[in-house]
Amino acid sequence: MALCYKGKYSWGVVVTGLFMALQIVSNHVQMTYYFLLPIFALSIGWLISDLKEKKGVAGWFKGSCAFAFGCLLGIAINISNLYHTWEYSKESMRGKSELTHKTKDPADQTSSGLERSYITAWSYGIGETWTLLVPNTKGGASMPLSMSESAMSKAEPQFRPIYQQMGQYWGEQPGTSGPVYIGAFVCMLFVLSLLIVRGPVCWSLLIATMLSIALSWGKNFMGLTDFFLDYVPMYDKFRTVASILVIAEFTMPLMALMALKKFIEQPDSIEVDLPFVKRKVNALWLSFVITGGICFLFWLVPDVFFGNYISSSETNAILSLAQGGVDQGTINALFANLTEMRRHVFSLDAIRSFWIIAIGTGLMVLYYYKKLKAIPTILLILVLCLVDMWSVNKRYLNDGMFVYPRPVEKTFQRTHADDMILLDPELYYRTLDLTVSTFNSNDASYWHKSIGGYHAAKLRRYQEVIEAHIVPEMSRLQSAIVRNGGDLSSVNADSLYPVLNMLNMKYILMKNNKEEKVPVFNPSAMGNGWFVQSIKWVDNADDELAFIGQENLRSVAVVDSKFKETLGLEQPVPSSNGKVKLVGYEANQLRYEVESKDGGVVVFSDIYYPGWTATVSGEDTPVARANYILRAINVPAGKHEVVMTFDPQTVHATEAIAYTALILLALITLAKIITFIISKKKCQK
Repeated sequence: MALCYKGKYSWGVVVTGLFMALQIVSNHVQMTYYFLLPIFALSIGWLISDLKEKKGVAGWFKGSCAFAFGCLLGIAINISNLYHTWEYSKESMRGKSELTHKTKDPADQTSSGLERSYITAWSYGIGETWTLLVPNTKGGASMPLSMSESAMSKAEPQFRPIYQQMGQYWGEQPGTSGPVYIGAFVCMLFVLSLLIVRGPVCWSLLIATMLSIALSWGKNFMGLTDFFLDYVPMYDKFRTVASILVIAEFTMPLMALMALKKFIEQPDSIEVDLPFVKRKVNALWLSFVITGGICFLFWLVPDVFFGNYISSSETNAILSLAQGGVDQGTINALFANLTEMRRHVFSLDAIRSFWIIAIGTGLMVLYYYKKLKAIPTILLILVLCLVDMWSVNKRYLNDGMFVYPRPVEKTFQRTHADDMILLDPELYYRTLDLTVSTFNSNDASYWHKSIGGYHAAKLRRYQEVIEAHIVPEMSRLQSAIVRNGGDLSSVNADSLYPVLNMLNMKYILMKNNKEEKVPVFNPSAMGNGWFVQSIKWVDNADDELAFIGQENLRSVAVVDSKFKETLGLEQPVPSSNGKVKLVGYEANQLRYEVESKDGGVVVFSDIYYPGWTATVSGEDTPVARANYILRAINVPAGKHEVVMTFDPQTVHATEAIAYTALILLALITLAKIITFIISKKKCQK
């Protein structure tokens, strides 16, 4: 970006295109999206700077065009993944629901994305923001409290078993792997940059920093969050708003480097004029007093700033001990001891940050008084920051986490129940795992095609079916299994769990009295496909979702009226001996043998998604959506091979664009290298 705005357009395009491509290929669209904010801020900063220096807008415009072209090349190289991610997002939980009569709070809904409560579940606390300066402001990660030596040094012996069940983190987020910490001395240099670095670029970075911090507060600063959710495009597609602090993790060190550079090149620049101060102020000492002073006060009188060291959920859990017969005196003692432990943890990190800042400031003072040269000063500051960050990072990424590689099979242990299910010779059926949190665990998916499993961006329609039908049916199914001793042959399955049957749930994993996994066979699974005798036409998604829980799905297909033309208005009644058999299964292609006397509509137990095509004996046949989430086609009488294929033309088109962009970037790079070599030879002559 800097190369583009400094007039080095070709190299700017090359570097921008390369690193934009690398940034996107890392495959975290949310981080790429956040990256746009500091980029936009820097661009505006350069524009203001050019206007201030009376350079006009021509140079800025050319630089912006070169930068935009480089960005487009990087985007084009990744266009296939980006385009299809965007296409999928419209069909996922991150897209707009077609339902109008939703049971959820309307105020919690965004116009076209996730629920506000889901987006802001991981919101950084306003007070928690001090972790940028003092890492243990809220205790660190959600690891057992008993693993913290400093905390356990203050633990009362009678409470040690309880501390094994409690976490080190005492903030209000559901959990965390560790704090956002940029380095104590980096924070000091950041404050210094506000005092000695001038110019629009610095102010642009500051605005981006402050905005990222404010947005990270999420539900704790809902006015700003709501504005972005309602008016900023795509912001409502992303959850975990605390992750936007990645911007501050970029901008604050960058501003710190700008301050260090200016100090090294112009040591006298630390004497600055401040508003409302009649004489010059030493910015270095002021920065030390602000950041080091805060750390010292945190250490000296922590309760003045952070009086509560126990989260609301922990408070409720401790208070609930009274219901188990624990006396109030013991509960009060537990509160007091836990507070003392965590105050100690926080105080230790506060004084640690103070000494880091003091040492770094001391190095800069030595340079200022010419006791150290520039290079040693920079190297020592680099070592100081490295030691600081390394020691904190080792708390959360340490040697104990690096183990010898293990086969995946060892992680996902294959049980006797899995072996019994896998003996089934059929190509495709589904398993429901009731031994775990069904939609928060992916264990079953390793061995079986599972109805459950976790994904942060499930298909929206499937998630709606889960909430409306599958979860209630799971409860009824579990009761039926227990009531009938695992024999479901006499159960009225089409009444108790019709949606699970249409999803071809052939097996259920349960636990017996010995806590061992056992398979339960479901004889009512509807198979890979079946002929229906009639179609229930509905006018909207609400009715479509409601009626799949009311109709006999073995004989009736619930279809939105917009698919009338796809399936045909007049539907013949199929013969009673209509058969559908899956004979070939691949991830992007399914082959069936379909046979019937009269023909009719076949519903397939596979999820409907735009891009799937079907052929019947080689003839293209349109695919309709049935039963809210499944596929359906009209099959004529006789014996046919039905092939369903997922091979969208957009994949080939976007791949062609990507390769073209990659070749273009390579050619520009090669041209610049050749030009550079030729110019070097001319200079030597």
